[in-house]
Amino acid sequence: MSSTDYNSDTITDMTPEPTAPPRVVVLISGSGSNLQALIDAQSHDRLGGEIVAVIANEPDAYGLKRARDAGIDAVALPHREYESREAYDGALIKVIERHEPDVIVLAGFMRILTPRFVQRFLGRMLNIHPSLLPAYQGLNTHARALADQATRHGCSVHFVTEELDGGPVVLQAELKVSADDNVETLKQKVQDREHLIFPIAVQWFLQGRLQYTGEGATMDGHRLPPDGMRLSHDDAAEELDESAN
Repeated sequence: MSSTDYNSDTITDMTPEPTAPPRVVVLISGSGSNLQALIDAQSHDRLGGEIVAVIANEPDAYGLKRARDAGIDAVALPHREYESREAYDGALIKVIERHEPDVIVLAGFMRILTPRFVQRFLGRMLNIHPSLLPAYQGLNTHARALADQATRHGCSVHFVTEELDGGPVVLQAELKVSADDNVETLKQKVQDREHLIFPIAVQWFLQGRLQYTGEGATMDGHRLPPDGMRLSHDDAAEELDESAN
């Protein structure tokens, strides 16, 4: 054997195995418009991971079709088939863990999670909420904002904790409420902003930049303020090619 033959067979010439992308499981209940935004981001290499499963508690959720069309495992797990919230969440845990996710994304998942579920995945769950948290936790956020004659509205990405819509806020996008806005126009404007910021927050998490601690959320090792980072109305409007007025 020549010296050339020997040198070519060293460990430095071995090709490392490709690293598998981080794994994402998405939970939905309905149409899955935010799911579609995540799928689109993944298709353009702007998600930082791979959506390996979409799970819906409503068997006829349109988001399941979106998942199948994208070649993603689509799982219907109807909550009405379980005798209690605890029993359902136990089954949901098993389905999720089967897919070994790095992050669980709640994209319009209309279920109140049990403490057992939250603690199992604490620090690995992100939710999108249609208000500038902590304002308007819960449902009917657009109608409540209009009733209060709010001048600012928007959406928030936050870590999921046992407090409903009360986990540390990561990223928000703001909009100015105009005099002619109604529930439907606000819903559309807020959804556009959700689709803009949700994939960004998921990517930050999968890159290791965004982390959950017992005291809140950090970005690049720096503690975030209570309302996280905020995209202004004008900046969001520019990104969405809206009028900034």
